[in-house]
Amino acid sequence: MPELPDIVAYLAALEPRVVGRRLEALRLASPFLVRSVSPPIREADGKRVLGLRRMGKRIVFELEEDLYLVLHLMIAGRLHWKPAGTRPSGKTSLAAFDFGDDGVLVLTEASSKKRASLNLVRGEAALSAFDRGGLEPAEADLPTFREALTRENHTAKRALTDPRIFSGIGNAYSDEILHRARLSPAKWTSRLSADEIERLYRATRETLQEWSGKLVAQTRRSFPEKVTAFREGMAVHGRYGKPCPVCGSIVQRIVYAENESNYCARCQTGGKLLADRALSQLLRGDWPKTLEELEERKGRGRDI
Repeated sequence: MPELPDIVAYLAALEPRVVGRRLEALRLASPFLVRSVSPPIREADGKRVLGLRRMGKRIVFELEEDLYLVLHLMIAGRLHWKPAGTRPSGKTSLAAFDFGDDGVLVLTEASSKKRASLNLVRGEAALSAFDRGGLEPAEADLPTFREALTRENHTAKRALTDPRIFSGIGNAYSDEILHRARLSPAKWTSRLSADEIERLYRATRETLQEWSGKLVAQTRRSFPEKVTAFREGMAVHGRYGKPCPVCGSIVQRIVYAENESNYCARCQTGGKLLADRALSQLLRGDWPKTLEELEERKGRGRDI
């Protein structure tokens, strides 16, 4: 799922291409994309784009006549800038935003589960309904961050990815943040020390700012066509089984539902292996508790 740095990069790429231009027509290839009925989606046709903004993981197009197009890419939605006249084609194409001679913004979703959504609303009050209320990490000071983090008792991973607590952070960048902060994804927020909260605060801001800067810089060369959760240069996310760039230990993971946490046991958990819910229940007493025990079992040919 595109997260805060990816959305920031999309906005940077879109701004010179669409702001001040007229949305000549919105062509839909999938009737399931549009989730609103009033005002009708056709009212967006012919309106000039006055501005762009990010709302959590959503992209908002501010149009004339107090209209707002709210686009949520969900997990597999992606944007592509194409030459004028391009029409949406293929099973993955959902819509095309036609900006006349300037070009066409094509929305695709490479998933059988069509989760991406587009809403048209009128007025700031209607737009505010899409705000999940999460704190913007880059705008918060340490006391505000601490209050949001500890308001409810969650694991650190859950707290970072809850849009009601923090805005725009998902599975990928939460892994990177926790690795930089040297914190376990499974540690409860109620048990974080003042030092750990400050490390998490600084790691959150630094990680999001650094990756946003990198991705925005790439948009100066071309439109971000290859938006992915697995980036070259990431420390742990998507690097299960590979060496941690800090200590060289093998990156571990916990799999749950449709997500997973990637972490370095030596850097983040004091060498302790976190229990994967399904696998640890299956193995029970055979589940290794530490990196040392894991390495010993591998040496004996009992790799889990």
